[in-house]
Amino acid sequence: MIRIREIDHLVLRVVDLESMLHFYCSTLGCTVERRLEGLGLVQLRAGNSLIDLVPVDGKLGRAGGAAPGPEGRNLDHFCLRVEPFDAEEIRRQLAASGYAAGPVERRYGAEGEGPSIYVTDPEGNVVELKGPPGA
Repeated sequence: MIRIREIDHLVLRVVDLESMLHFYCSTLGCTVERRLEGLGLVQLRAGNSLIDLVPVDGKLGRAGGAAPGPEGRNLDHFCLRVEPFDAEEIRRQLAASGYAAGPVERRYGAEGEGPSIYVTDPEGNVVELKGPPGA
């Protein structure tokens, strides 16, 4: 039997790499783990997981078809577990970077029900920032 422990990585095809790097690194605190320029891939460390950014005009990106846009996305949303979860600080940090956060709501995740906030990145991907269960 296959037993899944956690999300290892996800891949986002992107149009504007610099704005996406700013959002994920400067706003959310990810760090660039490695760049494979010839392939068209930037891997970001997000806690124990990776977020791969693949520019649509690069070698990998061209293989994926049309760029994401209003008529279609590559992903509905993904969830990043945040600890500590301080809703006011998260909202302040997002606003300071020019991003509007949705309301804090209780949602079910891998560890159970807990608080979460949705925010949309520069290319329309919805990111859920999730706190611990029972918080």
